[in-house]
Amino acid sequence: MYAPPQMAERMLQKALAVVQAGEDALLSGLNELPAAIYITDPEGVVTYFNAACVEFTGRSPEVGQDRWCVTWKLYTDEGEFLPHDQCPMAVAIQDRRPIRGVTAVAERPDGTRVNFQPYPTPLFAEDGELRGAVNMLIDVSSDKQAAFLRAEARRCRRLAFSVSDEQTTDTLNRLAAEYEARALGLDPQA
Repeated sequence: MYAPPQMAERMLQKALAVVQAGEDALLSGLNELPAAIYITDPEGVVTYFNAACVEFTGRSPEVGQDRWCVTWKLYTDEGEFLPHDQCPMAVAIQDRRPIRGVTAVAERPDGTRVNFQPYPTPLFAEDGELRGAVNMLIDVSSDKQAAFLRAEARRCRRLAFSVSDEQTTDTLNRLAAEYEARALGLDPQA
């Protein structure tokens, strides 16, 4: 599920309101949201996940067993393995602060991968005691692919500008236009 940043923030605020409302509202309120959302206790043990988590991760997380994250495996954007105890949710709980503006790559049990942006947010009691955390995972795969295609288009245009052969210039400009069209198809808001 793709969500522009403003929409993601609204969904996160709704999820936080549902969590703050209490146990009865949890299942219906969080299952209505299209984003993968899960909750942990103060030690990072998963206590709840919504139906979108199963679709997003390609697995059913194990309540009371999974710790820090609902994904099967995690990687950095550069492709390096990211242990769950170092994931954004773990950092948010350990540092007792929300984490924003980072992305990671989740690998599903079937080997497919999805680029995502997490929104891990610690939850505190009125006395300041850490109660747990809530995290929302937003798929940004098409954003990443669109950015790659736009970069390739710019590269083709630079090459076209630097050559003097008209046929090569035309070919590179056509290729750049194709890249731009594909990027626009993935991210029409760009």
